[in-house]
Amino acid sequence: MYMSEVAIFSGNSNPVLAEKICNYLEMPMGGAKVKTFSDGEVQIEIKDNVRAKDVFVIQSTCSPVNDNLIELLLMIDALKRASAKRITAVMPYYGYGRQDRKVAPRVPISAKLVADLITVAGAQRLITMDLHAGQIQGFFDIPVDNLFATPVLLEYIRNNFNDEMVIISPDAGGVERARAFAKRLKAELAIIDKRRDEPNKAKAMAVIGDVTGKVAVILDDMADTAGTLVEAAGAIMKYGAKEVHACITHPVLSGPAIERITESALKSVVVTDTIPLNGIASECDKITTLTISELVGEAIIRSHTGDSVTSLFV
Repeated sequence: MYMSEVAIFSGNSNPVLAEKICNYLEMPMGGAKVKTFSDGEVQIEIKDNVRAKDVFVIQSTCSPVNDNLIELLLMIDALKRASAKRITAVMPYYGYGRQDRKVAPRVPISAKLVADLITVAGAQRLITMDLHAGQIQGFFDIPVDNLFATPVLLEYIRNNFNDEMVIISPDAGGVERARAFAKRLKAELAIIDKRRDEPNKAKAMAVIGDVTGKVAVILDDMADTAGTLVEAAGAIMKYGAKEVHACITHPVLSGPAIERITESALKSVVVTDTIPLNGIASECDKITTLTISELVGEAIIRSHTGDSVTSLFV
């Protein structure tokens, strides 16, 4: 079987997703020791022979972000030194993606630095999902496959929201994504005019578009403290929407996020498993999780065989 030339490994960031991907591929997870010394240093040991194999390392750089990033870098280095034929970093969630440009004097472009670290460590390809900014692909000197959760989210929306819909972009940067969804769903499009005074704090000011009497679906690539979501939902309801839902690819959900979602006008929040939900989030009745394991698994197969990955989203 052609997949006998493939090996799949995972760090500690999202073992459940990694196991689902392996189940889809009908192959076992590669053996690896990923632990820490007593002082916190990451300790890596690859247990399986990977010489001349096409190796994929599944690791989201979610919380704890720095620990998971170092795990990924050290696993890539270990595999490189073990003579793997090709190493692909599979990062369902690309941490530091929000810091993709200089927004103030004397700040780093962290997304570029992380790209350099991954490349220098020895990765020869990157598979990721819904990058916060598409231009991050240009930070890499290796091929990047930026997957989209669109097929998974579209199927859920079609099956669960039958009333007259309007797709909402929570800010100007998300208009292209929201327009693509609206076109496929034959729904209308609206935009939130948002003012942000400092990181993780947002104030929704106005809704551009008609939401009166409609089911509004807010579409975004991530929700961190959920301030944007909650403000947007409140504004949409004030403008006369029937109900408000949200579809989010990456459920970062840090700080007061769950409390805000619970107390907000949002009727439901649909997320994917690029990031595992913590205990509080997994118990929230408003949150529904969809898996992207088949999508990532298919991308791994096509990456190995040389088939088109883009055709997954056409």
